[in-house]
Amino acid sequence: MTSFLIVGITAFLAAGLTMYSGFGLGTLMLPVFALFFPVEVAVVATAMVHGANNVFKVSLLGRHADREVVLKFGLPAIAAAVFGALALAWVAQSASSFTVEVNDEALSVITPVKLIIGILMICFALFELLPRFRSLEFDRRYLPMGGVLSGFFGGFSGHQGALRSAFLAKAGLTTERFVSSNAVIGFLVDLTRISVYAALFTAAGGHLSDFSGWALVVTGAVSAFCGVMLGKKFLHKVRMTSIQTLVGILLFGVGLALITGVL
Repeated sequence: MTSFLIVGITAFLAAGLTMYSGFGLGTLMLPVFALFFPVEVAVVATAMVHGANNVFKVSLLGRHADREVVLKFGLPAIAAAVFGALALAWVAQSASSFTVEVNDEALSVITPVKLIIGILMICFALFELLPRFRSLEFDRRYLPMGGVLSGFFGGFSGHQGALRSAFLAKAGLTTERFVSSNAVIGFLVDLTRISVYAALFTAAGGHLSDFSGWALVVTGAVSAFCGVMLGKKFLHKVRMTSIQTLVGILLFGVGLALITGVL
């Protein structure tokens, strides 16, 4: 029951409070799911909640998306997301690991996927915690490059929103078009990476019925839907500073736990 409360409350608050920023739900849900699943499974669970949330946002706002921005940013992001998802699968399948020992006593075993995603979490925490990175923006001509970077990290670890929003912020979009374009691109990347995850899982002989976390994923998705509706009605003026700080602290903490073998 505790796991459902944690996932549900986190998804509800994150979806509502971050609706207008274009990022935050996946960034916050990944470390939460990592508390209950292996980190590579947490990435997939986060992708499903994030994708379902983007479907809902697209149905509400998608008609306002800027087609040029979606094409210039979205197409490179889709291609890069495939490579990111494949990279995650390759790293997750690695049998190598190393053990942290103190006085000849084994404390923890760290796998490559935990180490890499832990380091990425700490790096992306800087985008939320340091003022210099919070205000990071890029010129419109760099949209394709932004799509590649955002798409790859989206496929690999789910951290796509912060980079995407940084690049789209300089695209000359109105708030409505920014939110709509962000949602459409996020949905395309989510659809791509979930398809790759599912194909790789099936190719490895797995079945969707083998996944034991469906109840938590559905809880997160439904809670996120409710959060979006609340955000659309009441929370468009909420300041993002405190939310970014919370996300950054949680990212840093869980990232540190992953690279030290605590999780």
